[in-house]
Order: sequence, then C-alpha cells, then structure tokens
Amino acid sequence: MSDLIIVGGGSAAFAAALKGLDLGAGIVMINEGLIGGTCVNVGCVPSKALIRAAEAHHRASHPFHGIKLHSEVTDYKAVISQKDRLVEGLRQKKYSDLIKDRAEVEYISGKAVLKDAHTVVVAGREISGGKILIATGSSPYLPPVPGLADVGVMSSTEAFEMTELPRKLIVLGGRYIALEIAQMFSRFGTEVTILQRSSRILPDESPEITDALTGYLREEGVTIQTDVSFQSARREGDEITLTTEIKGKIQSFSASHVVAATGRRANTKDLGLEAAGVKIRPDGALAVNEGLESSVEGIYGAGDVIGAPQFVYTAAYEGALAAENALSEKAKHRDYRALPWVIFSDPQVAGVGMDEKQAKAAGMDAHAVTLSMDQVPRALAARDTRGLITLIRDRANDQLVGGRILAPEGGELVMEISLAIKFGITATELAGSFHPYLTNAEAIKLAALTFSKNVDQLSCCAS
Repeated sequence: MSDLIIVGGGSAAFAAALKGLDLGAGIVMINEGLIGGTCVNVGCVPSKALIRAAEAHHRASHPFHGIKLHSEVTDYKAVISQKDRLVEGLRQKKYSDLIKDRAEVEYISGKAVLKDAHTVVVAGREISGGKILIATGSSPYLPPVPGLADVGVMSSTEAFEMTELPRKLIVLGGRYIALEIAQMFSRFGTEVTILQRSSRILPDESPEITDALTGYLREEGVTIQTDVSFQSARREGDEITLTTEIKGKIQSFSASHVVAATGRRANTKDLGLEAAGVKIRPDGALAVNEGLESSVEGIYGAGDVIGAPQFVYTAAYEGALAAENALSEKAKHRDYRALPWVIFSDPQVAGVGMDEKQAKAAGMDAHAVTLSMDQVPRALAARDTRGLITLIRDRANDQLVGGRILAPEGGELVMEISLAIKFGITATELAGSFHPYLTNAEAIKLAALTFSKNVDQLSCCAS
C-alpha cells in the first residue's frame, strides 16, 4: 500500500511526487497520455518558442534610421522541428528523468478510475493508498455551435503542430491563448481574424489596456471582430465558413483553418469521482477547499482540474501543497494575493493582485495611477513606447495591492510589484528605491512616483 496515489502526470503531479519524496512517502503515479502534462508538451513551452520565433521575424521591420534588415520564413517545418526538440528535451529532463531511478515512485501508464476513497483501478489492477491526489489537468473546450465539431476546427495543440503555415486563419476567442496564437501566425504571414463573443478582447481587464492592445494588433494586420454570436459552421472544400450574428446583423467569415481558443475544461469525467462521493462543481471542475481537499476526506485535487487559476506554476504550487497537507495532516491554505500572470502578446499584458475596481469592492480606499511608457527613458531609446503601467495602492497604508502592465517584455516587470505586495513594501518605498537608469525596471519606480508627483516635471533619474 502506497502513502500517496497521484492520478496525473503533469506539473501538479510531479510537484506532489517530489514533495512526497521529501516527506519520505511511497508514491504511485498513474498517468494517461504523455508524461509532463499540458505545459511542456502542448502549452507553455511550444507556444512561447513559436511566439519568440515569430517575434524575431517581425523585428526585422525595426524603427531605427539608417539600418536595413530582411527576414524571410524559408522553412516553417524547421521552425516546428526546433520547437519539437525543445519540448522533447524538457519533457525528458524535467519529468521522465526525475523519477526513473527512484524506487519510492512507481509510474504506471494507463487510465485510472477510483473505486473508493483509498483505491484506484488501472488496467484491472487495484492499487490502495493512504491518500489520493487528482491532478488530471484540463482539455480544450469547443463551444456548442451547430456544425462546429464537424468541420475540422483545431485546438491550440493542433495549431502548434502544423508544419505548414495556414493561408487564412480564424481564431475563436479573445483571451490569453487566442491572442497569442493570432499574433504569432499573423507575424509569420498568415491572414488572421479574431472572433470574440464579448465586446472587448480580455474583457476582465480595463478598457484602457484592451483598447490599446486592440489597436496594436490591428496595426500589425490582425482583424478583430467583437460582439460575435456564433450561429453555425460549415465546410465547403478547403474552406470553413462561420455564420455569425453581430449586433443584429448576419455576417459570414471564411478561412482555410479555424482554431478554437475558447477556454479549457477540467478533466474529471470517467474517473469514478462521483461514485466515490467526490463533489464536482457545475463547471466540471473538482471542488476542493482552501487546503485542496475534496468533499471526501483523503482525496485531494491540484492544478487545472480544480479550475482557475490555470497556470503551470500554480499547478506545481498546488501539487506540493496538496501532498504536504495529505501526508503531514497539515491544513495549509492557498495564498494567491501576490500571484503574477502574463499574456505573451507583444506588447505583453501582465498583472498581479487586484485592479482598482476590485480593490474598491474589497472596501479599500483605492488609489490608481497610470504611467504611459513614453515616460520611460529605456522605451524612448528603444523606439518602442507602446503601453502603460497602472499601480493600485491602499491610501490607508500606502501599500500596493495590485498592478497591471501593457509593455514589451512586461512580464519581466511584474515580479517587482508582486514582491512589493507580498512583503508589504509601500509605494513610497518603491519610489525611493534605486533603479538603474535606462532599464525597463525603472518604469516601476516612475509609476510609483506618479502617486505623488508629475514625472513629466522631473529630470532624468530624479525622485
């Protein structure tokens, strides 16, 4: 009998296994599909590799006078092959190799089904364990539009595996994955149209950010259509046609390829969870408390299968936390107050903590300031002043409670705000800290200064 049975083989599962080994536990890991889960195989790693390749190609049209560059996509199959080698190497090094020589871990490839709160069945074999962790991840969700499932719509997984660039592409959705895919293919030369049901892309973010990003994407040639109600889909030869209703008018869109980036759903079906008495939320995710224990004592959940936030690093955090709680009888709770996130568009969108509306709803005397990137010397020197930075503080104690960034490589800036929130660094302290001149990091200092001063009236490096 093992101490911990882990169902899954991705980031949450491996973090749980490693934590279990640290605690001296015996582990059984049961995984259906490729080891490593979504991120390394079909998500973060392949997408960011291709996004960077597309960016390198796009950067040939730089804004500097007196310099001429030329970039051409001569062999897209080679681009995909290089991406595949990166994926295979990381899957081997960061997943397979970590457990291959560990006698305390038994890895089983197959479909796991719960028999009860302490027993899992795989390939006819019953495996008993003290505790069980469900870390089965999530899968792409296809909206229930008539005909859509029959016309050959791709998921993001299939989009990253194509070895030929599509001539014309429709992307369904307007959030993280949709925007990354749309801009990437557009930069490689594909004609791209985004169809979004909401009135804005990234509808949970401020119009200030989404309107600016919409403009930047349109300047690159991406067509963005919002307020779309999908009516039907059909295929005619090599083209897929989507019939939509937009503000009361019927409109059709056609393309050689369609990618659905309309969200993901937790992989909770056919695991025997209901039979074991485990509660499933209405959205299909595994219901857990703040200590990541399900409705059944001894059964835990971690990662995408328990719903948002669905990031690889939160999955790893949750996997380790769930294993510690399960094996040491602790009840540590999740803490996402300083959770940073990034959308790898260009410019990138990054954030942490609350926005102004959320802070006010929480009862704070919230104060938000926004700095345009054209106030940042590094951005001026780089001839790229796209974007802005918004910081939110609580006037009662001057502590930062959130931040939003729209800027080239904005994801590299968000950690400073995250650490300020986590360790209670005030806006005044942040503004008074040394930041090297002509770095993007100086943008955070300038934004913090904006709470009390007009940075337009300061000399270089002045506080």
